[in-house]
Amino acid sequence: MSDHSSGGKKGSNAFTFGDDGEGYARGERCLVIHPYLKNAPQSDNGASFRAPEARLEEIVGLALAIQLNIVAQEIVALSALKPSSYMGKGTVERLDAIVKGRDVDVIIVDAQLNPIQQRNLERAWECKVLDRTGIILEIFGERARTKEGRLQVELAHMTYQRSRLVRSWTHLERQRGGAGFMGGPGETQIEVDRRLIDQRIAKLKRQLKEVKRTRELHRESRRKVPFPIVALVGYTNAGKSTLFNRLTNADVFAKDQLFATLDPTMRGIQLPSGKDIILSDTVGFISDLPHELVEAFHATLEEVLEAQVIVHVRDVSHPDSEAQKTDVEHVMKGLGVDEERLADNFIEVRNKIDLLSDDENALQANLAKRADHPVIPMSAVTGAGVEDFLQAVEGQLSRHLETFSITLEPADGKRLSWLYAHGDVIERLDEEDGVHVTVLLEPANLKRFEQIS
Repeated sequence: MSDHSSGGKKGSNAFTFGDDGEGYARGERCLVIHPYLKNAPQSDNGASFRAPEARLEEIVGLALAIQLNIVAQEIVALSALKPSSYMGKGTVERLDAIVKGRDVDVIIVDAQLNPIQQRNLERAWECKVLDRTGIILEIFGERARTKEGRLQVELAHMTYQRSRLVRSWTHLERQRGGAGFMGGPGETQIEVDRRLIDQRIAKLKRQLKEVKRTRELHRESRRKVPFPIVALVGYTNAGKSTLFNRLTNADVFAKDQLFATLDPTMRGIQLPSGKDIILSDTVGFISDLPHELVEAFHATLEEVLEAQVIVHVRDVSHPDSEAQKTDVEHVMKGLGVDEERLADNFIEVRNKIDLLSDDENALQANLAKRADHPVIPMSAVTGAGVEDFLQAVEGQLSRHLETFSITLEPADGKRLSWLYAHGDVIERLDEEDGVHVTVLLEPANLKRFEQIS
């Protein structure tokens, strides 16, 4: 066991999760537990294996993200999972001694607990318990800023709470007082609560459907003025928003913190050649992402599916960088981004090289040269590698260009200027019957050109 204090003042600001009407608060004393099966080399969702120490560090980061005061953290090796309490009786009793000895207010268990397991652990420890899904939902609930983001988070929260309501209604006696925690004893009350949650879920889905319709209208507008979309994806805290800000001169919230950015942001930028593109910053991925959030944030992540180029931003200074890469690829496959598309429309940014030694940077440069796709060593903080990145974007976009031969009237300077601005003119012949131009264009841009009068 080790200690880690995050500071903070107990009771300064309540969150939604709590019992008997009391929410937990910033600065509450917290025990963080990462349990793992000794003989399980891979997580149950197919994501990559990583050391228990790294998983503990990540869940501690999630706890710090909602400003809990971590007074103890534990790695717990399990020989088998117990249906009633996830961990064995001896382990539960040993941890109970830590809970009582450290005056712990809330316990975070880095696992997906079912409602019965969560209820039984709370009873055994006489303490509030959050599982991995619960803490990620809390972070998302606090960080979402746009209307769409808030709707998506609430839908995920409602879906999560409904599963607990249906499977273990007595758990609600410990979950009153916050949004989504409407409990109360008795079978009749549970039926009422279930109906209220179902009604709220239905309303949220209608609202999100309208938001999605509005987003599709925006996409249709962009298709009429078809600037290519370049989407930044990556593990949470990989540096996507820092890169986004550097490229766009925007002020998207960027901090050395898990899930610093939740709401999608899009900005237009101009490449060195003069080509205009739209850059999209997306929510960071994480291993074992709650399925409720994968579904709820599908509209947000649709920008990835729309993108002409997908940029995977990696933190190469992180000891688990390779495992994080595997996790991101796993989530993207779940979104419908196939391997063929990744091979054809993909750039890998190996970010945070400013945190590497000279030898490590030399290794990264050699690996980049041998890769079968564009790999750019970069520091979004210092700007190193940004020019190489923009050239790589140009290169990937040029793969989709086609050659067109166009004849213009001699006085049609407007359309000729448009071709120079939006295409790559490789030959021009000025003759008496008109101007003959051979130009590289995206097919969608040719349609746009044909609409110019």
